[in-house]
Amino acid sequence: MDNRLVLLTALLVMLSWMSVCTYAQTVTNGTAATNGTAATNGTAATNGTAATNETAATNGTAATNGTAATNGTAPPITPNTTVTELMTPINRADCGTGQLCAAEPSDCNPSTSSSCFFLSAKQSSGRNFDFGLSGESDGYLAATLSLDNILGGNDTTYVCANNNGVVKFFGAVLNNGKLTLRELPVDSVKGKITGRKIQCSFSATVPAQITRVSQFAVAISTGTFNSSTDALGDPSTQLKSPLVNLENPNTTVTNELATNTSSHAITIQQSLTQALLFTVGVLGLTVL
Repeated sequence: MDNRLVLLTALLVMLSWMSVCTYAQTVTNGTAATNGTAATNGTAATNGTAATNETAATNGTAATNGTAATNGTAPPITPNTTVTELMTPINRADCGTGQLCAAEPSDCNPSTSSSCFFLSAKQSSGRNFDFGLSGESDGYLAATLSLDNILGGNDTTYVCANNNGVVKFFGAVLNNGKLTLRELPVDSVKGKITGRKIQCSFSATVPAQITRVSQFAVAISTGTFNSSTDALGDPSTQLKSPLVNLENPNTTVTNELATNTSSHAITIQQSLTQALLFTVGVLGLTVL
């Protein structure tokens, strides 16, 4: 009888510890859920803005203010991938107000942190955007835009490679986990290598969407680069977002890869807690 009481007490202590850990993890993920809600609200705000723009267009104000050009009539960029030196480091300035930002970790600052994968996008006119890309790699760093939230269907990819200490830029498409070089409408490329950190900025005309809203899933990946042959190794994805509106800098961008890992950990923890509850219940009945 005494042994069963001792075992029951030990299990209760363990259960309490597991509950505290589960609660702490839930609170952390609750914050992520709150951010997700913010993203949903941001989408609603985007839709509201779209309605406002449509009204303005009906009144003729859009044409007067040049909004018509912003909605997609600006000419595409003429390709020029000559790389000049990046004088101003990629940073978080204007994130959420002037430019959309995606990062892993979500709050990292690419201008100071070495362990930071970062992508920024700012609409200049129509489908033309200014991008900033930063991260660590011994080979290349790449940003991918997916129209359908599934990486690998000939998705437009912008590659900044470490070519013996200087940045070399490539346009490519991602298909079935492989990158194939392709000329893309990109210009104003600037880059800098600091140790393993690759930073580059460029202007690009993004692929046309069915709708007027520039919604893409964005991804940041790394891979090997052969400077002798310009061969790009298979990409390893560091960040992958759901579909986001590149035109809306207020959009909250989450990393689906980090979210999936966290959810899996919570599921395992909940299963262990349930098993302990069952065991405690059985032992309690035995003692009685």
